[in-house]
Amino acid sequence: MNYLGWALVALVGYSVFTPLASVATNHLPSNVVALGANTMLAVTALAVTLVRGDDVVGGLTGEYAVYVAGAGVALSVGILAYYRALATGPVSVVTPVYGSFLVFSSLLSVAFLDESLSATKVVGIGLTVLGVFLVAR
Repeated sequence: MNYLGWALVALVGYSVFTPLASVATNHLPSNVVALGANTMLAVTALAVTLVRGDDVVGGLTGEYAVYVAGAGVALSVGILAYYRALATGPVSVVTPVYGSFLVFSSLLSVAFLDESLSATKVVGIGLTVLGVFLVAR
């Protein structure tokens, strides 16, 4: 499957995840829900890694380990904050604001990964920001 197929699978997964996590965090501490859901993620990632035969030790100790660690720290902060936001606010507002990471990730990729920024992307980013603003009000 190509990257667009995987992106669509991710879209479906995150779309279903959010309401389920919201219900759970309305009845349980958000950190408990985060621990349970992310433990499932870690176990699943480990299983896929082992089945594929990927080099875990080399990947976690090699020259790119600092990026893995940095991504882990950023993901931990973002996910724990997202669960807390779901526990305290409406999904219809929390999710679009959280989803704005797509805009900021795109901008960071242009600034630091030398990806292109076309006029179409600028318009799309602007419309996305406007849409989030309108939904979150």
